[in-house]
Amino acid sequence: MKLYLGVDLGSTTSKAVLIDEHERVVGRGITNTRSNYDVAVEVARRDALTDARLAEAVRLLGGDAPAVVEAFWLIQDLRRLERLRETCRATASAMPGEGARLAPTVDLVLTRLADEADTLFSAAARGRGSFFRDVVGARFHALAEEVCRRGDVDFERLLGVYDRAILEAENEIVEIPFGEAFAAAAARAGLSPDRRTSAEAIGWHVARTPIDLAGFVGTGYGRARLPFPRDCIRSEILCHGLGAFAMRPQTRTVLDIGGQDTKAIQVDERGLVTSFQMNDRCAAGCGRYLGYIADELSLGLHELGPMALRSKRPSRITSTCTVFAGTEVRDLLSVGEKREDVLSGLHRAIITRAMSLLARSGGVNDELTFTGGVARNPAAVAALHDMVEAHYGPRTINVDADSIYTGALGAALFARRGVPAEDLEEAKECTGCSA
Repeated sequence: MKLYLGVDLGSTTSKAVLIDEHERVVGRGITNTRSNYDVAVEVARRDALTDARLAEAVRLLGGDAPAVVEAFWLIQDLRRLERLRETCRATASAMPGEGARLAPTVDLVLTRLADEADTLFSAAARGRGSFFRDVVGARFHALAEEVCRRGDVDFERLLGVYDRAILEAENEIVEIPFGEAFAAAAARAGLSPDRRTSAEAIGWHVARTPIDLAGFVGTGYGRARLPFPRDCIRSEILCHGLGAFAMRPQTRTVLDIGGQDTKAIQVDERGLVTSFQMNDRCAAGCGRYLGYIADELSLGLHELGPMALRSKRPSRITSTCTVFAGTEVRDLLSVGEKREDVLSGLHRAIITRAMSLLARSGGVNDELTFTGGVARNPAAVAALHDMVEAHYGPRTINVDADSIYTGALGAALFARRGVPAEDLEEAKECTGCSA
C-alpha cells in the first residue's frame, strides 16, 4: 500500500491521518499530548497505521467485520487498562508511609474497572475517538469514591495516584503485532470455527502487507518539535483550511478551536487561505480553558457540553481568562448559580470570543466548517449555531464527527501533492517512518 501521512502535533492532542493515492482517508490515530510530545506523535502514527491495516482487513472480511472490529479495539483498551493497573500499583506502593494502605485499594478499584471493561469500552458506550483517559477517568472517580467511603483511605490521595499513573499509561506505546491482535479479536468475537480461521488468515495476510509511506507533512502547535525537514512542515492555518475544504468542498469559512488557540480562516474555491485571524497570545476560550474548568468542577471534559445543554438560564460570564476562570466559577456557584447554567454561560463566552475573530477575518461566508477538539462539544456547537444565525442569518454549519483530524488531513493532502524526494528520504531516516 502506498500511503501519505499527515501529523498534527497539537498542544492537547496529537493526530495522524493516512490517505491513499486517491486522497481517501484510510487510517487515523489520536492520543493525548499532555505528558510527552515525542511519544504522543509516535502513538498517533502507529495507531493510524493500525487503523489503515484494520480498514483493509475489514474490506476483505465482509459480514463478520463489525464484531471483530469491536473486539479488536477492546483488546487494545484492555491492554492499556492492565498497564494502568500496573502503573497505579507501582505509584501507590512507592508513596512513603502510605503505600501499604493505598496499593490494595487502588488494586480493588482497577479490578472492578476490569470487570466492567466489556461494557465500559463497548462501541455503544463511546465513540472510537474518545480518549482512554476520559472513559476510564470518570468511572475510576466514581468507584474510588464508593470504596473510600467504606474504608480508611483518603479519596484525594487515591485520585493523586491515578492522576500520576494515567499520564504514563495513556501515552505509552502499547505494541501488539497486528496479526496477533486481529486473530485474538476473531476468537473473542465468537465466530464459528470456519469463519474464525478465515478471519485469522486475513489478519495475518494484512499484517504482512508492506506499507510504503510515500510522503508525510507535519503541522500543529508543536510542529517545531517534529524531526521533519523544513519542506515537510506546513502552518496550522494552511492545513486546517485545506483539510476543511477537502471534507466539505463548499466551505468558505473555517473556525478551528483547539487546545491552545482559536483560528478563523477564509478559503477560496480551491481550499487556499485568503485571510485569517488567530488568538495566539493566550489559551483563553480554547480547549485548555475548558479542561481547567472540568478540573475545577471534578468533571470529565466530555461531560461539560451535555451538562451545559441542560441549562434553562445561562449565567453571565464576564471573562474567559483561564487564570481567573476558577475564581469566577466558584463565586457564581457560591451564590446559588446552578452548574449547568454556569457551564452554559462559559460556552457562550467562548463562542462570543470566536465570533469576534470570525468578523475580523471576513465574516461567515456561505458554508462554515467548525473544526478542532471543541467542535466535539455539543454546547459549543449549539452556541455557534445561535450566534451565527443572529449575526449573519441562516448559514450552513458543518460539524463532522472526525473534525478533530482536520489539520492532520490537510497535512496529508500537502504530502500527497508534493514534497521533494530528497527531503522525504532525510525525514524517513529521522523518524523511522519507512514501515
